[in-house]
Amino acid sequence: MERAELAGWLRLSLTPGIGDGAARKLLAAFGLPEAVFSQTHAALRQVVSHAQAEALQQAPQALQASVDQTWQWLQAAEGNGVTRRLVTLGDAGYPASLLEMADPPLMLYLLGASDFDLTQLQNSIAVVGSRNPTPQGATNARSFARALGDAGLPVVSGLALGVDGAAHQGALDAAGDAPRLATVAVVGTGLDRVYPARHRDLAHRITLQGLIVSELPLGTPPLTQNFPKRNRLIAGLARGTLVVEAALASGSLITARLTSEQGKEVFAIPGSIHSPQSRGCHALIRQGAKLVESVADILEELPPLRTGNAANAQSSNGHAGNEAAVSEDPLLDALGFEPVSLDALSARTGWSAAALQARMLELELDGHISRLPGGLFQRTASA
Repeated sequence: MERAELAGWLRLSLTPGIGDGAARKLLAAFGLPEAVFSQTHAALRQVVSHAQAEALQQAPQALQASVDQTWQWLQAAEGNGVTRRLVTLGDAGYPASLLEMADPPLMLYLLGASDFDLTQLQNSIAVVGSRNPTPQGATNARSFARALGDAGLPVVSGLALGVDGAAHQGALDAAGDAPRLATVAVVGTGLDRVYPARHRDLAHRITLQGLIVSELPLGTPPLTQNFPKRNRLIAGLARGTLVVEAALASGSLITARLTSEQGKEVFAIPGSIHSPQSRGCHALIRQGAKLVESVADILEELPPLRTGNAANAQSSNGHAGNEAAVSEDPLLDALGFEPVSLDALSARTGWSAAALQARMLELELDGHISRLPGGLFQRTASA
């Protein structure tokens, strides 16, 4: 992209009162942004309002600084095969699935491996969920994402703490050193910053075996109102959405709703009836989302997604509650898979509190159980 073309796209996106909808009408009528800004007021009035036409004939105050910043960002070298790109609504590399949305973004900023592009996401699955998952929820997210990766499917998520981060990690685990698109992180900030900062190392890994994507200009901070916009892109890029854990008031339910509105499949993992983090998934299932216990449940709903690796994914860690994984340990059998207190476990087993505490500590250190708030314990199973 030449600097003049970049300036045209940035000017169109920065002009006050011109949202994505009006911008698309202008592009359909006149072609590229540079042609839009060469039109007379009368010609513009055939497409937009008087106020919008007036705004289009004056360059925004922040335009030059934005052009300089973006141009410098695009020219800066990352190394290790990582590139910085800008994909516009008129580019061949613009994902077709976003064009089917009511409000596709004018521009997408991309940071990641040069061999990958967004058109490779036609068979991807979004994995989303709580920022504060239970230990089992985090395990499920990572294991399901790994199993999806084993089946050859890229995983799309939002780089947030909790389920998103675990999903990205699982997809990267599956890819290993293979030169394929493992995961895509759609973020709610400009690509010149990493949010949350704790995911800086994860973001670096993603740029080597995936892409980080944003529709927001460089320098955009993590503003609350931008994350629902981010969610619509997650839903738009992926073939379907898997919700791992979500409370009733959750951004993940927004992503699920947008997925459904786009005519795509929504999947949800059930959980304990006592866990607030399961209520969002249960609500989705009541509304028609498919209850999934394994990655096979996703693959069978979307037959075209099946690949030569699907059988491996089905038999790997992509199965929640796999009977083969159930231990013969009597205490684990008594614990089950729902959160339980030490008193309740003592009543089930007849063990003394001292004996239970000693054995529970061993199981916790071995990674078989997790300690939850409120003095509860939960068994940790592979998803």
